[in-house]
Amino acid sequence: MTSATLSPREMKRRRRLGADYVAPSPYSVRNALTRGDVFTRLSALVFGLGNFARRQFVKGAVLLALEIAFIVFMAVSGVDYLSKLPGLGDQKQGKTLVDGFWVYTKGDNSVVILLYGVCTVVLIAAFAVLWAVSVRSAYRAECEAREHGHAPTFREDLHELTDGRAHQLLMFLPTLGILVFTVLPLIFMISMAFTSYDHDHLVLFDWVGFENFGKVFSNSGGTVNAGLFVSVLVWTLVWAFFATFLNFFLGLFFAMVINRRTTRFKGFWRACFSMSIAVPQFVSLLVMRTMLQPTGAVNRLLMEWGWIDSALPFFTNATWARVTVIIINLWVGIPYTIMQITGILQNIPADLYEAARLDGANWWQIFTQITMPYIIFVLTPYLITTFTGNVNNFNVIYLLSGGDPTPIGSSAGKTDLLITWLYKLTVDKGDYNLGAVIGIMTFIVLAVVSLVTYRNSGSYKNEEAFR
Repeated sequence: MTSATLSPREMKRRRRLGADYVAPSPYSVRNALTRGDVFTRLSALVFGLGNFARRQFVKGAVLLALEIAFIVFMAVSGVDYLSKLPGLGDQKQGKTLVDGFWVYTKGDNSVVILLYGVCTVVLIAAFAVLWAVSVRSAYRAECEAREHGHAPTFREDLHELTDGRAHQLLMFLPTLGILVFTVLPLIFMISMAFTSYDHDHLVLFDWVGFENFGKVFSNSGGTVNAGLFVSVLVWTLVWAFFATFLNFFLGLFFAMVINRRTTRFKGFWRACFSMSIAVPQFVSLLVMRTMLQPTGAVNRLLMEWGWIDSALPFFTNATWARVTVIIINLWVGIPYTIMQITGILQNIPADLYEAARLDGANWWQIFTQITMPYIIFVLTPYLITTFTGNVNNFNVIYLLSGGDPTPIGSSAGKTDLLITWLYKLTVDKGDYNLGAVIGIMTFIVLAVVSLVTYRNSGSYKNEEAFR
């Protein structure tokens, strides 16, 4: 496609991206429906017809089979799922007495209706994408048959798919996995936030709009309210900040100490830190939780030595509990940081250090001008991932403190994160609708923080080389 055929919008995009610009495909749906022949246009109704007309029988058969499968699914089940989706079912389980025996009649299950309905809507969206693929494939076959005398054969298409378009083939399964195991559950969870699916409506529930969001962001009291949400959100962000950057800076310190030329037995020290990685995390956390109980080993030893008169409130005082989980998380997280930074330190070009020493730079200048910028540049995506993981760090909080201390009547403890609070609301209390709202807000917070941080980092703005 030449620059003369590009729209003003594409021309602007081309100037902005420069060498990274990729021109849009000429085989668009619009071109197919306006410039294609009768077989190409009829491919919008009968998938693969244009491919059959150009002797691409395998591709045409696959597209036609997928269309038939979708039509059969919609006729057998899909229409029924969609028809029940607006009401989420209303028939309760009943029972009638027949010959002295109770015969139960099956009722509707709103969870199943919602799940199948969402899946059907997603399949309809996928069918729309397949429709576009069918039309574009037919138009491309027409254009190539006109230019080269024949459309590519199945063998030629297969060769191109494993060579020139190998990236599409390799990314297909991961993309499909993300859609099925991430996007689809996310849509299901978002849908659940607009229903009355709680402990009082576990089988049949209805759409309630934004009522659940009103409960979360109101100050009317209850198990979930705006004050409690803000409190948990602030603690979650504080926890994620300290759990990420304390691990990073302390891990950086230990990695640099071990990596020094004068440090002996480097392998031994690295092995010592690696031992905490080898031990299952839940084992370490449960052992530490037991040791820090009022009657645990730590308090008993301190009292026997006469250092304290009463047990330290590791998990019974809010401040103590929060400091405790942050400190113990260092034991879990620092070894990972040491391994990451050790690999980076060993790959920093030695000529940078030599040039700095020749220019008279001291150790602090070398650290701030070479080592630290290089590490930050390389580890920015890792830090963002770690921050995200700490926001959702269910294991450390749930296994160590269980969210305690928890005020009487509150649905969240003082050390509960959004993720552990969500778990309690759903699994323990059965309020899946409120838990879905918390899940949506967690997703929004993580998406905003991650995207803003990454897009403003050197790793995103200058991917080609260290700046």
